[in-house]
Amino acid sequence: MRVLALSPGSLQQQLERLPALAGLCEQLDASLQVACDPLQAAVWTLLPSLEKVLPFSFENNPTLADWANLLGCVREPDFQVCINFAEGQQVNLMLSMSHIPKRLAKGGFACTDPITDVSGWPAQRLAPYLEALGCSLQADSFRLSLPSDALDAARAEQPSGDGPLLLLAPSAQVDDWPEAEWTALPERIRSRLAGLRTVALKPGFSLLKRAAAIACSDVVLSSCPVSQLLATYTGIPLVALGTAPSELPERPDLRCLGTKRDLNRLDSSDVLNALGF
Repeated sequence: MRVLALSPGSLQQQLERLPALAGLCEQLDASLQVACDPLQAAVWTLLPSLEKVLPFSFENNPTLADWANLLGCVREPDFQVCINFAEGQQVNLMLSMSHIPKRLAKGGFACTDPITDVSGWPAQRLAPYLEALGCSLQADSFRLSLPSDALDAARAEQPSGDGPLLLLAPSAQVDDWPEAEWTALPERIRSRLAGLRTVALKPGFSLLKRAAAIACSDVVLSSCPVSQLLATYTGIPLVALGTAPSELPERPDLRCLGTKRDLNRLDSSDVLNALGF
C-alpha cells in the first residue's frame, strides 16, 4: 500500500505529524510520500517508511502550473490513501481529479472521510485519521530510529568525562530566557554536581544532527519547540521552558516550566529545581 500526505506548515507542525504517519504506515505495511515545503523535507527523512518527498510550497501562492505538476505526481503512483492537512479550493480540486479512493481531511469537497477534532497533545490529536482506517495511534510511545553513524558522530563531539550530559537548546526568539542565564546555569549545577558535562545546540545544526545530539544526552533543557519534540521522540528527560503541559505528553521525565510571556523573568532556582537540583 502507498500513502500520500499533503503537509503544509512549519517545521514544528511537520514534527507533530510524524507519530501519526509512522504509525499508519507501520500498521498498514505502507510506504509514504509527502508533499511539503522543501525546507521542511528533512523531517520526513527521519521515517524509514518514507519513499519520496514531493517538494511543494503550499504557503507560497502556488500557481495553476504548480498544482498541475503536483497532480501529475499524485496520479502517477497507485495511492490508496491521502492524508490531507491542507485546505482550500485548489487542493480539493486537485484531489478530486486524482484516483485516490480514500481522502481524509477535516473538510473540503474532495474529502471522502471527514475527520473531527479530539483532545490531547498535538501529536495525539491526529488519532482520528488512523481510526478512520481501522488503525490506532499511541503518539506517547513513538520513538525516532536514528542512523548509528549520526549517533556515533554526536557522541564523538561530546565533552570528555563520564558525568551526566546536559544539553542546552535555547530558542532563537528575542523573548527567550536571557542568554546570561543559559551561560551561567552549567556552573551553578557543577557547584552541586562536579562531573556535569554540558553542550549547547548550535543554530546551524541539521535536523538529523540536532536529533542525534539530543538522543545522546542524559537530560535536555530547551525553550525551542522543535528541540522539545525531538527530546520527546527520543525518550530523553526534558525540561521544557515556556511550553504548556498540554503541548507535550504526560510523562514523569517531561516537565514544563514557565510560559512564553514570562521566560525573561524566570528564576534560575526554578530551573534548577525542575532539573532535579
